[in-house]
Amino acid sequence: MSGSRMTRRAMIGGSLSVIAGMSMSSPALALGTARTDEAATRYGKVRGKREDGIVKFLGVPYATPPLGALRFKAPKPPERWHGVRDAVNFPNPAFQAAGGEMGPGGNGRMPAPSEDCLYLNIWTPAADCRRRPVMFYNHGGGYMIGSGSATGQDGTHLAQLYDVVVVESNHRLGLLGYLFLDDLASGDYAANQGMLDILAALRWTRENIENFGGDPDNVMVWGESGGGAKTAAVYTMPAAAPLFRKASIESAAPLRFPTRDGATARARRTLELLGLSTADIPKLHDIPAARLLEIQQSEAASGVAPWGDPDPLPGFGAFVDGTVIPRHPFADGVAPFSAGKPLMCGTCRDETVFFSLFGPPDIFRIDEAGLRRELSKTYQGAELDEIISTFHRSRPDATPAQLYFAITTSPIWRDAIKIAEAKAAQHAAPVFMYQLAYKNPTLVPGTDFPLGSPHASDINLKFANTSDSADRPPGQFATSRHMSALWAGFAHNDRPHASDVPAWPAYTPKNRSTMWLDADCKIVNDPDKDERLFWQNHA
Repeated sequence: MSGSRMTRRAMIGGSLSVIAGMSMSSPALALGTARTDEAATRYGKVRGKREDGIVKFLGVPYATPPLGALRFKAPKPPERWHGVRDAVNFPNPAFQAAGGEMGPGGNGRMPAPSEDCLYLNIWTPAADCRRRPVMFYNHGGGYMIGSGSATGQDGTHLAQLYDVVVVESNHRLGLLGYLFLDDLASGDYAANQGMLDILAALRWTRENIENFGGDPDNVMVWGESGGGAKTAAVYTMPAAAPLFRKASIESAAPLRFPTRDGATARARRTLELLGLSTADIPKLHDIPAARLLEIQQSEAASGVAPWGDPDPLPGFGAFVDGTVIPRHPFADGVAPFSAGKPLMCGTCRDETVFFSLFGPPDIFRIDEAGLRRELSKTYQGAELDEIISTFHRSRPDATPAQLYFAITTSPIWRDAIKIAEAKAAQHAAPVFMYQLAYKNPTLVPGTDFPLGSPHASDINLKFANTSDSADRPPGQFATSRHMSALWAGFAHNDRPHASDVPAWPAYTPKNRSTMWLDADCKIVNDPDKDERLFWQNHA
């Protein structure tokens, strides 16, 4: 049985991007004296603000608000405006349960979630047409939550340190982004409307980013968790192929997406929960978004996990509709139209620690009997015995709790390897594999269990949003500088490289070279080989 199912329900409706605001969050950005800068788009001029040594354009519209009759439809280009539009404040996040930085109950960083959400943010050294690499980031959150404005993924330091342009979009999420009605009703309803929003943001970037100091011919699409799954979808969308040059799929390994039939079944179930028939579908345009959110959050119908095999009745997220997304991302090889696009792929060493941070701490104290009890929820009989013995041999000094998190994390790494193998088999462009192995010594509250490198702990690190102050965990700042420099190096030259870091070879089935990201980085060939072979023999 696949171990990926152990983490699926923890993710659905979970706070995948919340960790960006936890103990690993970035220091407050120093605010300097602001002055305005302007740039032209195809739809009108925008005025940003010069701050922290860069220029920030916040809340730039890339599509018409998807309201009223446009709900569940493909995005339309924004309307033109006259004069200069201010772009100095973060825009509305997509409609969702508000997080800690959103709305009146938040910290003031961004307004409340709204259906009027199709805006993007740009961080640039200068709006000077110098054609810098563009790092187009897809935020995480399991297709359900998140924003392109979150503190942990603020693009200021990447732009400052590495002479790149960072772009992040808000796009429709959850039911509003992925309810599929086209097989149930007439009316030109879209498939994967949330992914079509990202496509529209990429198209806007292609058409306008040169005026913001970016190179439209050198766009890197990247993302973590749900954002990594969105990036895998972009890699599999024919219409996106001309709009980006390379990609990085992080802490996500979706080999397969749900099917069109599964998305239609979810739509039928949604109508049932609303007390509607297919004849009532036009009424969906008038139902308050808050009511739709209630239905979305019912019976765990929240989101599609960014790894593992989809459930027969999936949640809301990217699916194979046959046109926007014509195929599974990697289960049947890599899309031929993305053959020439270099790829990065990897995971955090302790991914599933994240999913236990929001519940009782008992799991961090289990003994050997507890290890077997917890794993028996997913594995049974001889398979259970073999997986425990394999990981005991591979990690002889690990505690039962450490073994539990290693075993539950390993299917994510297994599927990331399958992505890398599929990419390498094309023999067209390199793929680079990594593991974030930094061991954060901060203890999980109420335990003596060190945090390590859980899911989402890479966000602040790769955005260089860490501090070298004395109260930060040792090695964190150095790890952040290595990781952010490598990612920016990939954006610049199609190969991840940085000073004070070993040369990073492309991954092949022969060498299985993997960058071990830490305060002291190293290349490890075929890490945890015995664990990889276990999964290979239990496919």
